[in-house]
Amino acid sequence: MRMPNIKMISTAAILGFGRFGAALAERLLEVGVAVRAYDPAVLPPSALAAVSARAAVHEVDLVVLAVPVSELSAVLEEIRPVLHSGQIVMDVASVKSGPSAVLQALLGVQIPWVATHPLFGPASLARGESPLQVVVCPNLQHPDAVATIHRLCKNVGFHPVTLDPETHDQEMAATHALAFFIAKGLIDADLLLNSAYAPPSVRGMRRMIESVQADAGQLYASLQLDNPYAAAARRRLLGALTTANDNLRQIGFSTPRNSKDSRLSIATAAPSPAPPLLDQARQGIDEIDRELVALLARRAQLSLRAGRVKAEIGRGVRDPQREAALLEERRWMATELGLDADAVEEVFQAILCLSRDNQQKDLGNHSG
Repeated sequence: MRMPNIKMISTAAILGFGRFGAALAERLLEVGVAVRAYDPAVLPPSALAAVSARAAVHEVDLVVLAVPVSELSAVLEEIRPVLHSGQIVMDVASVKSGPSAVLQALLGVQIPWVATHPLFGPASLARGESPLQVVVCPNLQHPDAVATIHRLCKNVGFHPVTLDPETHDQEMAATHALAFFIAKGLIDADLLLNSAYAPPSVRGMRRMIESVQADAGQLYASLQLDNPYAAAARRRLLGALTTANDNLRQIGFSTPRNSKDSRLSIATAAPSPAPPLLDQARQGIDEIDRELVALLARRAQLSLRAGRVKAEIGRGVRDPQREAALLEERRWMATELGLDADAVEEVFQAILCLSRDNQQKDLGNHSG
């Protein structure tokens, strides 16, 4: 098996400069990729703006199609005459079967193309969440292009995963599309779950609603109407909910309830040998620890971005005045919550040390 020919991406055009296109442009610029952008509805910053889609893609290494699925064919037909085999065309649509077919029909073997789906939105990029996974579909006609996109993803801090278009759409129908569908129902029913008395079990659903509300409005329509498997997933969910509702009506208020009645059962995990209260406490601790580690990863990403800005304006990694103010504020927060301020300060001293080390390593990598 031959080794893939991975080319360096130094220039990119982004067609579609909505919130995701703008966030992606920022990431590419951070790693030294020159970006041109075009969107007939949104004017990109003057330093990036191209006068037309064809002007944007002229002689760039990578063309990113960040447009709605419904516009993909028209955009490709417009730019196809100026594309050549030395370029790579990549879409970022939330469905893959249809866009892959469009890319194949209009670009085929002549122009290298790669179908991708970033499994995150602009809000996740801004918050520095991790991992930021990107589905990269295999393409036997253009394996070198696929390998190049894998490398680019890693360079900008994304985690590429491989799924074929059909499997991707099946997975998204049962996850991404259903999450948006459920959130849409809750929002339209004015059940936003933000009551001060909502129990912890509701927090995950609340986060789902907030995530959906932060995404582009057109995404909901695309997930439901462009994914060929979404309708079947919705039918399964609605059928199960209808059955559950019918069962509850049959049981009613006055019927003696049998805890073993299958109509009332909810599948649970295997019983733990630990006492129930201890097991619940441990599960809660594990959940919080996972959140803490995820937050540390997000903080580290934001710290790296701050370090790069400091380097650009000639400041050193360490800012004693900022660190002292931060620690004092964290001590105050700890005291307000009834925590040992000295212990909390030690935790943040360790976090600051981790941030400084990461910034030093990052500067070394960029200077090498």
